[in-house]
Amino acid sequence: MTEQELISRLQKGDEQAYKLLVSLYQDKVFNTAVGLLQQHGDAEDIAQEVFIQVYRSVPQFKGAAALSTWIYRITVTKCLDHIRSKKRKKRFGFVMSIFGNNNQLVYEPADFHHPAVVLDKKEDAALLFKMIDGLPENQKTAFILNKLEDLGYREIAAIMQTTESAVDSLLQRARQNLKKSVSAKINNSS
Repeated sequence: MTEQELISRLQKGDEQAYKLLVSLYQDKVFNTAVGLLQQHGDAEDIAQEVFIQVYRSVPQFKGAAALSTWIYRITVTKCLDHIRSKKRKKRFGFVMSIFGNNNQLVYEPADFHHPAVVLDKKEDAALLFKMIDGLPENQKTAFILNKLEDLGYREIAAIMQTTESAVDSLLQRARQNLKKSVSAKINNSS
């Protein structure tokens, strides 16, 4: 089935076409979400929200972009909205809740593991993902789409609604910032 046939069947409300769409894109949506959110539970929730929005919005889909680009764009937007929402909530008291009465840390962040990471590299991967999470939002998005989802500059530009040269610039700055983080970590360990 071609992409256009799939879209046509989706727009007619064909449940089998919707099941096919989910099976084709669920791993990509989840991996993108977990890469951006770094929480499996949140990524699962966002993935569900993405497919609900796709189901509701597909009748208005004009095909100006590839179906995959549209789905990635929805995924990235939902993830970034979720991150912003969490940051707002954090400002209202979370910092105080992580310390006990004696100013001792009582909250330990959960270990984070991305499905694409080999098990014997978990410790290094957790550190890398922590550094990636510290990147500015647009650099983080471009980096994850390029390095974890293996998307090219053109598709990333379409997803982020920017130019390929802007994507190149974002990736260069992300690499520079990650190098600085690694250097700082090495210098602090010595």
